[in-house]
Amino acid sequence: MTENLPAPLAEIRDEFLALEVRERLQLLLEYSNELPELPERYRDHPDLFERVLECQSPVFLFVEVDEHGVHLYATAPAEAPTTRGFASILAQGIDGLSPDEVLAIPGDYPQSLGLAAAVSPLRVRGMTGMLARAQRQLGERLAAAG
Repeated sequence: MTENLPAPLAEIRDEFLALEVRERLQLLLEYSNELPELPERYRDHPDLFERVLECQSPVFLFVEVDEHGVHLYATAPAEAPTTRGFASILAQGIDGLSPDEVLAIPGDYPQSLGLAAAVSPLRVRGMTGMLARAQRQLGERLAAAG
């Protein structure tokens, strides 16, 4: 399952699991308010972002690798706080990790947050889709850098 998680993602998971179900949903909403802003260099380049089709809401993401590690940038509408919360968790949890650490994140990480009783399976599937796309994009960037 998710035993070998990078520390930031393990801390986020543990933070959720320490709460009752209702409180987990509140924490997810708090994360939605913490979705990092796009860097200015990407604000006018929606062409770089990929739509996450597994999400009902229009969520777009882009993965970047630099000397400081991997960075995930995402946009999600304020009217979709659950989706924004998931995007924020991934953006914050992945930021600065090595490519190997990101590629090793288990695909079931979203299920490990204990949100299945608080949100629909479709929403959890959306976060799973975000993670899968981020890992695929990262693999493509690493292959292109060669």
